[in-house]
Amino acid sequence: MPIATPEQYREMLDRAKAGGFAYPAINVTGSQTLNAALQGFAEAESDGIVQVSVGTAQYLSGGRVKDRFLGSAALADYAHRVAAGYGITVGLHTDHCPTGSLGDWVEPLLQDSIERRGRGLGPLYNSHMWDGSAVGMTENLDTARRLLDLSVRADTVLEIEVGIIGGEEDGVSHEINEKLYSSVDDARAVVEALGTGERGRYLVAFAFGNVHGVYNPSSVHLRPEILGEIQRDIGARTGTEKPFDLVFHGGSGSSAADIAAAVGHGVVKMNIDTDTQYAFTRSIAGHMFSRYDHVLKIDGHYGNKKSYDPRSWGATAETAMAARVVEATQQLGSAGRSMGR
Repeated sequence: MPIATPEQYREMLDRAKAGGFAYPAINVTGSQTLNAALQGFAEAESDGIVQVSVGTAQYLSGGRVKDRFLGSAALADYAHRVAAGYGITVGLHTDHCPTGSLGDWVEPLLQDSIERRGRGLGPLYNSHMWDGSAVGMTENLDTARRLLDLSVRADTVLEIEVGIIGGEEDGVSHEINEKLYSSVDDARAVVEALGTGERGRYLVAFAFGNVHGVYNPSSVHLRPEILGEIQRDIGARTGTEKPFDLVFHGGSGSSAADIAAAVGHGVVKMNIDTDTQYAFTRSIAGHMFSRYDHVLKIDGHYGNKKSYDPRSWGATAETAMAARVVEATQQLGSAGRSMGR
């Protein structure tokens, strides 16, 4: 199946919530890691989400060009073509857009999707994330409201972050401290600003102690029960069970128990970047260290072209990353539940 249509993407989210599972959202950096993610989803018979960060968007267009819109559009064009051969449904997402990158990244992509829709075409990306963690709540939700209006016109889904996620994600960083926990009052403010779906579909990442990147486990204290408190409070006010479609940021390195608890409270998407990056690069390191006399022209020799051909170590790295993606689908319960089965 191809990249999800807007209708299929919303169906994916609905199926996850109703079925009590979540999709791995895998950050990719180019065609190799994209193919690795697709390979992993296909092997697990799982649908999933592939996402591009603000730094990757620039990286994708090349070091001389550095155009986030161009890089993101190019990867999406590639993904729409190659994903059709994998037999699973995949959503495309842009991840963690801070204030300074809205104007040259997410907003142009939304405008492009609005124009494409006017020509009878679907959007290149299914959803976009606005990262308002570095601004105050009022500015965060004012911007979210404006972007939600654009998202409705583009037939895409908005993702927002409410609260502070610790660690660092492509230049946006926060300390690991007691501020890493959202409140019920925060959730009420979100509903006041964005509604509960009647103004447009959105996902929300509340903070419950999660941290991006590599961290010392002793300094991180996840409290997924916060998500349950938020869902119950807003649900009681709206008469709906689990009114929010939740996102788990900083999923790499989390325990199986915390993942299960978060999914049980309505998480439908969990971001994974650090673990899959490591799986990919660790495989390359193993190849290079074990074949150093093949990949380097040393002692007057010429090396071995078969060993330094990027396809040789690239295919192995893709397989290693795909295995970590399969593991993620099993942890989140999406394995074996593809809409194409």
